[in-house]
Amino acid sequence: MAVDKNMRILIVDDYKTMLRIIRNLLKQLGFDNIDEATDGSMALQMLRSGTTYGLVISDWNMEPMTGLQLLREVRADAGLKALPFIMVTAESKTENVIAAKEAGVSNYIVKPFNAETLKTKMSSVLGDF
Repeated sequence: MAVDKNMRILIVDDYKTMLRIIRNLLKQLGFDNIDEATDGSMALQMLRSGTTYGLVISDWNMEPMTGLQLLREVRADAGLKALPFIMVTAESKTENVIAAKEAGVSNYIVKPFNAETLKTKMSSVLGDF
């Protein structure tokens, strides 16, 4: 099944520069329907607002709600649990990868990354585009 490039993507990061970088990479890949949240609780409100998202790309390290806590909330929510979720982190510690996998992460990206890496990770979650 082809990936719908018009799907809504939610990017979550407490660092504005990172939001801008991810937005630009997604635009390079042909995705323009992008919303931003600056922390996990804001993202959760947006996800529960009735807007339909096709993908969440979330940073791990955020306050007050981390990306891992956001992921657990999403997976615990019957209406959201099937939502593809990619975690972004600066640390590739094995215990982080294991914790994210146990919480149900769809895929994992270690910073820094480029459009090609993002495309590969998104393709593994969504299918080729």
